[in-house]
Amino acid sequence: MSARHTQPAEQPSPPHDAVSGAGLHALGGLAHKRVLDSVAQFTHHRDIDALDQSLTLSLAELAGARAVTLYKRAGEAGITPESLVRCTARAHGGHIIESLEPAAGVPLLESMRQCAAQMHGRIERTEGGGCHMLVPIHRDGQALGALLLEDLYAPDALRLLVDGFARIYANYIVLLHESERDKLTGLYNRRTFERQLQRLLQREGRLWLAILDIDHFKRINDTYGHLYGDEVILLLAQHMRASFGPEDVLFRFGGEEFVVLLAATDPTGAHEALERFRARVAGHDFPQIGRVTVSVGFVGVGAHDYPATVLDRADKALYFAKNHGRDRVAHYEALVAQGALGAAAPVGSVDLF
Repeated sequence: MSARHTQPAEQPSPPHDAVSGAGLHALGGLAHKRVLDSVAQFTHHRDIDALDQSLTLSLAELAGARAVTLYKRAGEAGITPESLVRCTARAHGGHIIESLEPAAGVPLLESMRQCAAQMHGRIERTEGGGCHMLVPIHRDGQALGALLLEDLYAPDALRLLVDGFARIYANYIVLLHESERDKLTGLYNRRTFERQLQRLLQREGRLWLAILDIDHFKRINDTYGHLYGDEVILLLAQHMRASFGPEDVLFRFGGEEFVVLLAATDPTGAHEALERFRARVAGHDFPQIGRVTVSVGFVGVGAHDYPATVLDRADKALYFAKNHGRDRVAHYEALVAQGALGAAAPVGSVDLF
């Protein structure tokens, strides 16, 4: 199996026999305290990635499982991709937590997908005398994913525990999802921007930041009303999801302003992706309104760049596009090389915050 990124989560854990299902049953009140402490620990997180890791670690410690894997289904309309987080016990204590690509080489991936889709769990016996436990994660009839606990030796005693953790996680993940998403479009909101930027910068490959702005949006609101303005924003968000790939991260910063963190190998590839999106929007017939266009400014992002710096550079490129006819894509580095920006591009000309 190939790790997408490995988190430094090698944390010490109690002896296996102290945290197994039988051990929890025997410890009585102390076991209850450990369970409550674990719930408090993993619901302390406000970051979904950290929450996922903490959930798998908590269950691995409490159940004494060799490994715990959290599988999450892809979100509606591709808002979030299918994902896996796996916590594995180390031979000499502690655990390793890693995020995995949902690929054919991941053990029992299909079983987790089936468990999530069918929304009922099961226990599978292994040749070594242990068990694998599969528990679905769902809320209000919607399948969110599944948990897989490997090599358990007291599964019946643990079933209610794991099912309870799955229900708490489902409720909490919905609350976190709502807090980091724009309510109208479902895209990420600006409060999550820096975290998502840092996460993407940990990957190999080049990253680009683009600011998108709907041309003459105030005129749309003034002429047709805010309901039609909101419909334009909703349709634009749909075009963004359809135009950009699963590795790209989409934001609505507020009003008619959007940001894309774009994975591309070079500026030509980034420009082509943004140009396809611009042309797609320009060619769409928006209800009642007709033709709507967007202007785009984009810039390369390095590992040591400050978020405010790259936003300002993309903002300058966007201002240039707005000032030179709109309905176009402008690349900051190319404009600098051409000497096209000069002193005419004021800082913060487009209001992001």
